Amino acid sequence: MTAPRVIVTRPEPDAGAFAGLCRAHGFEPIVSPVMAIEIEKTTPDLSGAGALAFTSANGVRAFAANSGARDLPVFAVGQATAEAAKAAGFADIHVAGGDVDSLAEHIASEKESAGTGVLHIAGEARAGDLVALLEKSGIPARRQTLYRAVPAEALDNAALAALNDEKADLWVSLFSPRTARLFVTLAERAGLAPALGRARAACLSEAVAEAAGTRWRSRHIAAERTAESLAALIAAQSQA
Repeated sequence: MTAPRVIVTRPEPDAGAFAGLCRAHGFEPIVSPVMAIEIEKTTPDLSGAGALAFTSANGVRAFAANSGARDLPVFAVGQATAEAAKAAGFADIHVAGGDVDSLAEHIASEKESAGTGVLHIAGEARAGDLVALLEKSGIPARRQTLYRAVPAEALDNAALAALNDEKADLWVSLFSPRTARLFVTLAERAGLAPALGRARAACLSEAVAEAAGTRWRSRHIAAERTAESLAALIAAQSQA
């Protein structure tokens, strides 16, 4: 039986980590990021900040690249972001349920840890408005943009070949609504929109599945919003 192929759409360094998970499950990963992360060289403005909020691991990396401060409490949107914060040297880390709404609720439930206010380290493109949600809860908050995700101009040649292979047992891993939309756009640009009907989409959430559209052979949603859960989903569905 041929091993499933999995197109990995995440930007680096997360793409390499998920490719490793795929190999551990016996899949053949095809790394084809649909965006690249560019970190700005800007010193974070920590004035008045009692805590930091990160809605992605990329936010943690952007902060760590620009500041050595590690003494503030951290509110992380999910487990992967929390792990990135731990790896960066933060110690006081609070973990939410995986989306902006749950992060805002979590911070509101721990107002004492937020101290004088929350600084949200963000990218140019954002899913949801954390600052507005926090302000509705009476928590002072502001945002500083430290990175941006630049869309790829085309899919990797190996990904194009996999989409063209009518015999391939092919999955596409999608971790965000923007990633899903970009992948579909790049497939269309390559004239391969019909090929999506032979591929299965592994989606991190319902919002990702919705953004991916309905052209796929099938769409599947991970039980939890983690890379490990997404890999486990592909493994389970491939054996079904």
